[in-house]
Amino acid sequence: MKELNVVLTELGISKVRLSKYLGVSRQMLYNYLALEDLDKWPKEKSAKLLSLLNIENKNDIKDIKITGEYIIEVEHRLKEGVKDSSNREVIADLKGFNKREQELLSDVINLLKEKLSSDKTKDTYNTYLYLYHFLQSMETTEELRYILAYMSKSLGFTDPMEFVFNKDKQFVFESIMFSAMTLYNNGGASKNKLSESHKRFVQDIEHKNEEKLSRTQELNTAKVQALKELGYTEINEDNAKEVLEKIAEIQSRKV
Repeated sequence: MKELNVVLTELGISKVRLSKYLGVSRQMLYNYLALEDLDKWPKEKSAKLLSLLNIENKNDIKDIKITGEYIIEVEHRLKEGVKDSSNREVIADLKGFNKREQELLSDVINLLKEKLSSDKTKDTYNTYLYLYHFLQSMETTEELRYILAYMSKSLGFTDPMEFVFNKDKQFVFESIMFSAMTLYNNGGASKNKLSESHKRFVQDIEHKNEEKLSRTQELNTAKVQALKELGYTEINEDNAKEVLEKIAEIQSRKV
């Protein structure tokens, strides 16, 4: 199971999305991952996981090579699997959650339903779309938790001296955040003064996107070449392993 956890981490699959794909609660997923052998999983769930990773049995996990192409294909299968499950349905069954978790889930869902049903403007939709993106990234970007803690404190919901995450990091982040918000609220952060800073912000994002696009184009080129060399027209379940191995071989030629 250690090898499986390593693979999932390198693929960047969050526990939330994987639990949705498997159709179990996140706590149940943690219970599965704590088991020492995949054979101890329910057969349906282990089969679904193997399908996601595009391998035939648990012994193949150690042979998985994490390439950009493989990440893209797993992401596609994960996205389709989550979409086919209850991704768009309101949670009806809260079994597996304790009382506090049930109350929190109910409060969040009811609040979202209330806001989305009472305000049909694009601003409201985009606000909660960004919130969804925020929640998706929580496990990979710890600062997002500090942002939530800061807002909870500044709005009076939480004691300002309460630190439930990394105390030192949270303290530093909140101090910087307070300075930034003070500057913003006091009018000391004019658009003209910050134009260069925002320009660098945009350039940094564009650079990251260009790197991602370049890597994707490189992988697509290797995929086309691999299919051509193997005499295939597309990647499917029968030839996926062979094609991925050929892609890895093609990429190694450039080293």
